[in-house]
Amino acid sequence: MNAPMTTEIPFYEAAGNEVEVFEQAWKNRLPLLIKGPTGVGKTRFVAHMAARLGLPLYTVACHDDLTAADLVGRHLLGDGQTVWSDGPLTRAVRRGGICYLDEVVEARRDTTVVIHPLADDRRVLPIERTGELLHAPDSFMLVMSYNPGYQNFLKGLKPSTRQRFISLRFDFPAAAREESILQGEAACDPMLARQLVSIAGRLRSLKDVDLEEVVSTRLLVYAAKLVKVGLDPVEACRSALVESLTDDADVADALLEVVRATFGR
Repeated sequence: MNAPMTTEIPFYEAAGNEVEVFEQAWKNRLPLLIKGPTGVGKTRFVAHMAARLGLPLYTVACHDDLTAADLVGRHLLGDGQTVWSDGPLTRAVRRGGICYLDEVVEARRDTTVVIHPLADDRRVLPIERTGELLHAPDSFMLVMSYNPGYQNFLKGLKPSTRQRFISLRFDFPAAAREESILQGEAACDPMLARQLVSIAGRLRSLKDVDLEEVVSTRLLVYAAKLVKVGLDPVEACRSALVESLTDDADVADALLEVVRATFGR
């Protein structure tokens, strides 16, 4: 659930002023909410900013079974005695790092309430089981992300949670920036980057194909890496793009036609 501080700054190419907004949010002790589709760089951006600011990063992949104890901590039995073990949120507060709740709407609503005292001007974390009241140091930052496309009545952020955060919206990159990202991430040649981004643009614009998600920049990076090590481009796209987007054979064939046309097959 956590990643240690690293001196290497992960590659990230900014789309606008998100780097400045993040830095100012951190400097002014403001929690940040990042919203956008799957695979557009939300998690990479947070990792980039944590390394840029020299802060330890604690990442929590939220899910239906996530409990408040998973975030805060619990008593564990070991060597015949009960010992308290901090959760990632508590460790982030103690160390003055960043706690990143990835896809926060997947967590149960009663779980996310535990962050409320940290996400307003109190900036405290009550630990009921130990009787502690931790005051977050100035360097601590709370960051959350989610995909608005998955939101519904049962899975959405409560207004009482949402209005504690400033927000950034992420979307698919413009073609030139996405090509640059592929070259930076996969070290692929400009022609391949252009072809993959062209495929992505065409797949994202399909109107008569039912897809839960469209092709992400992350999947394009996977395809580029497969081609770079010698896999046939069409087969790389079949594995990295087409089969990752659908289980329907007819839909897969339709997507693969776009791939073949791009590579002249």
